[in-house]
Amino acid sequence: MYSDLMSTSERLIESTRELLWERGYVGTSPKAILERAGAGQGSMYHHFQGKPDLALAAIRRTADEMWATAEAVLGGPGTPYERIAAYLRRERDVLRGCPVGRLTMDPDVIASDALRAPVDETLGRLRTRLAELVEEGREQGQFPPHLDGAEIAATIVSTVQGGYVLARASGSPAAFDAGVRGLLALLAPAGRED
Repeated sequence: MYSDLMSTSERLIESTRELLWERGYVGTSPKAILERAGAGQGSMYHHFQGKPDLALAAIRRTADEMWATAEAVLGGPGTPYERIAAYLRRERDVLRGCPVGRLTMDPDVIASDALRAPVDETLGRLRTRLAELVEEGREQGQFPPHLDGAEIAATIVSTVQGGYVLARASGSPAAFDAGVRGLLALLAPAGRED
C-alpha cells in the first residue's frame, strides 16, 4: 500500500490520517493503524508516545494539507470573487466529507485540547483568509460595502462543511453543489452570472 521508501513513522502517520477520516478517533485502534501501515507491533511506541501522540501528528498533517490546498486557490490569480468561487468549486471528495471538519464531530477529539487545537487553528486561518478576500473585494467595489468580512467568511466555511453533511446524508454531491451555487449567486458582483 505504501512505498518502500516511506519510513515507518511516515506510514504510521498516513495510516492514522486515513483511519481518522474513515472511522474517527475511537474507531482507530492501534492494531488497525499497525495493520494498515504494515508495521510491527512495537513500532507505534518506538516512534510515538502512544495513540494520542500519533493522532496529533496525523491531525496536524491533515490540517496543514487542507490549509495548503485552500491557500493555493485563495492566494491564486483573479479577483476576490473569482478566488472565493475557485475555492468553493475546487475538486473535493464530497461524499467522503472534509477530513478536518469530520474531526469536529468526534467527541474524543473535541474533548482533547491538544487534538482539537490544529482543527480549530486551521478553520480559523481559513475564515481569516476568506474575510481578507471579502474585505479586499469590498475595497475594490466588487462586494457591497455593508458586507462584513468575518460573517461572510463564516458563511462560506459553513456552506462547505454543511454541504459535506447534506451530500453524505443524501449519498449525492448535488446538495453540496446546490449550496455552492446558491452562495455564489448571493455573492456575485452586480451584472455577473456564473
